[in-house]
Amino acid sequence: MTRHFLPLLLALLPVAGTACGKAGTDAAGGSGRLAVSVIPKGTTHVFWKAVERGAREAGEELGVEVLWKGPLVENDRAQQIQLLQQFTSQKVAGIALAPLDHAALAGPVKQARAAGIPVVVFDSALDGSAPRDFASTVSTDNEKAGRLAGEALAERVAPDPKAGAKVVLLRYMVGSASTESRESGFLEAVKARPTVEVLVQNRYAGATAGEAKSEALNLADALAKATGVFCPNESSTMGMLLALRQLGLAGKVRFVGFDASPPLLEALRAGEIDALVVQDPRRMGNLAVRTLVAAIRKQPVEPAIDTGATLVTKEDLEKPEIRALLE
Repeated sequence: MTRHFLPLLLALLPVAGTACGKAGTDAAGGSGRLAVSVIPKGTTHVFWKAVERGAREAGEELGVEVLWKGPLVENDRAQQIQLLQQFTSQKVAGIALAPLDHAALAGPVKQARAAGIPVVVFDSALDGSAPRDFASTVSTDNEKAGRLAGEALAERVAPDPKAGAKVVLLRYMVGSASTESRESGFLEAVKARPTVEVLVQNRYAGATAGEAKSEALNLADALAKATGVFCPNESSTMGMLLALRQLGLAGKVRFVGFDASPPLLEALRAGEIDALVVQDPRRMGNLAVRTLVAAIRKQPVEPAIDTGATLVTKEDLEKPEIRALLE
């Protein structure tokens, strides 16, 4: 039996080796399909689950195997770098990355590109530019979205341009380019109103809602004086909401947050949050994979793709287009 099967086995070995492909070409996964990796900032937030859904939908439509893997918590730069290096060494056909740190991930992306693996950056910016350092960026225009939040909060705390107001910004995390751009856009918008005073703008929430709640509670004195608050992502918004509830300020301080989850939408309905700036994470994941596959196949891709952001209030929740966005 062994004698008869050995020639057949030897004949099959080159085929099996070819199935893995070269980096940057149609490298196959375990299913025999083109395999691409998608590395989010984290895997627990509702936002990332929606991104994953969109990425997998694109994979199914394109006949591509999507290898979804990311850090559990959104501050584990070391693990994200390790995952990027791991997929590079596995010679996947391409990598879509939502970088936790715009500087720390630039080197590993450069290594992937040197290995011939196309990289699409999504959600958050990376040091460098497309197409020189990576194929494309697929994300919200975060500075514009931050300005949208700032204008919305300013209108609520200071409807009269001559009236004074005090606001608190609870930032997300150092090194996160997407939220840094939102924070910058927010400050630009509120500081355009000379009667609006920014009480706090240099405190960071951290990676989880629990950390954000603790940091917000440390700002109790400022929050008691504030007429408005802004937080730039899902976990910081949730943590601030929990802190405001504990302090008896929920619904009393005007509050604009970022991203949507079932608890945040319930708070919006209850009047504890005035507005949420909502991205389209499902579309973002879908376009990230589509753009990556196009880059792998040497098709032209746009260097920057804006996936959009929408301000959602309680009154908007029953609109068909908003309901579709929040699915």
